Amino acid sequence: MVTLVGAGPGGRGLLTLAGAEALRQAEVVVYDRLVSEEILALIPEGAERADVGKEQSRHPVPQAEINALLARYAQDGRRVVRLKGGDSFLFGRGGEECEYLKAHGIPFRVIPGVTSALAAPAMAGIPVTHRDFCSSVHIITAHARGNAPLEIDYGSLVRLRGTLVFLMGVTALPEICAGLLAAGLSPDTPAAVVENGARPHQRKLVSTAAGLPDAAREMGLKSPAVIVVGGVCTLSDTLDWFTPLPLHGRTVIVTRPKARAGRLSDKLRALGAEVIECPCIETVLRADLSALQEALAVPHDWAVFTSPAGVHLTVQALRQLGRDLRVLYGLRFAAVGCATAEALEAYGLSADLTPEQYDGTHLAEALLHELPEGGAALLLRASGGSPELPGRLAEAGIRVSDVPVYDTVCGAAEAAYLRERLASADAAAFTSASTVRGFMQAAGDCVPSGFAAACIGPQTAKEAAHYGLRVKTAQNATVEALAACVEELFSDRKGETE
Repeated sequence: MVTLVGAGPGGRGLLTLAGAEALRQAEVVVYDRLVSEEILALIPEGAERADVGKEQSRHPVPQAEINALLARYAQDGRRVVRLKGGDSFLFGRGGEECEYLKAHGIPFRVIPGVTSALAAPAMAGIPVTHRDFCSSVHIITAHARGNAPLEIDYGSLVRLRGTLVFLMGVTALPEICAGLLAAGLSPDTPAAVVENGARPHQRKLVSTAAGLPDAAREMGLKSPAVIVVGGVCTLSDTLDWFTPLPLHGRTVIVTRPKARAGRLSDKLRALGAEVIECPCIETVLRADLSALQEALAVPHDWAVFTSPAGVHLTVQALRQLGRDLRVLYGLRFAAVGCATAEALEAYGLSADLTPEQYDGTHLAEALLHELPEGGAALLLRASGGSPELPGRLAEAGIRVSDVPVYDTVCGAAEAAYLRERLASADAAAFTSASTVRGFMQAAGDCVPSGFAAACIGPQTAKEAAHYGLRVKTAQNATVEALAACVEELFSDRKGETE
């Protein structure tokens, strides 16, 4: 089976649910240049990828070879997804691919996608239809087969008096505008170009049909871009909600482990940022669990968790020892923050204590109010954790069992990708001192001087400052506060440059 999936114009937010499900089940994915990294990240790890990289005037893999490739993969009995930017059947040659599959007896299905012809204008505040301006919209390709001269009936388009949307036409923009004007279009007709529509680095230009080519050249607009001609373009400033987002045009690296990156990434995307997910650390269950086994033989008053990973990996560690959470029966549970408390809840446990500020210092203070004199605390956390928490408790006469359940190791496999993307990044978000160390180890000498770092707490900030990064610290140790911290980084920078 071959499934044609329209990937939409940008990130995974505009990929359909059916398209995402097809990707999750894929064994082979054949994709084009304009498919975003966010969507490619949804491809299963074991699936084979084939980049056929088509772009205007450059087809490193000719269409005939793509057709044969799809057929060959399907004939091998594999689930194939043909992933195409926008919608597969709108100037995407999806029909030709389906004809080939049909002729060779290969079953296929088509999952429509959101087309840039509608999405790019919408994300620039331009509704392609509006009762006050027009009653129709017309989508035209400005790319002729085999780079032949354009054959566009400009006269008919002008007489229709509808919104005109030209795809793949940025290089032919002077010719398009000249053709429309020669056919009688008023030179003052509003017109626009939207570059990288529906993507975090989208740019737009609103002008007139007569002035658009020169203005686009001065602005340096390039493919991929959508051209819109019609009165609806005058609504752009009023209806544009996307460009004013606080992180629009910014690129932020999220460094936390892959399994934990999604929540922060989603919040940054909602603020308009392009997010590069580059896990700089991994959490690995320790091979030697003797310290945990010994600690379980000693009575304690509190079980203390300093991260969600500590909760999940403690459960795994207990299973490896042939035990389960019942060994903690009778203990009270302390969590460093709400995310750690939520991890406990996933196992049916409620945190008895969560400090108002989510860090080790305030967790220690809160525990000292609760622990009896001469009490005992079982810390279940990463090896090499900060000595502050156990140190504060021990100074107060509390017996502390500081048990390393897991190790935090640098995600060295991401180093090449990180170094490649650093030049285009504006900042990195760090959720622990170990993510800072992993980032610096992976990036090496590629980190620009004064690179911006949004840090979740004081210990993380201290580590980032040690490496010479320009630091901003979140007001609270939460994902929400860290996202706000990233926003403040650029608000502060704007004030400096004004």
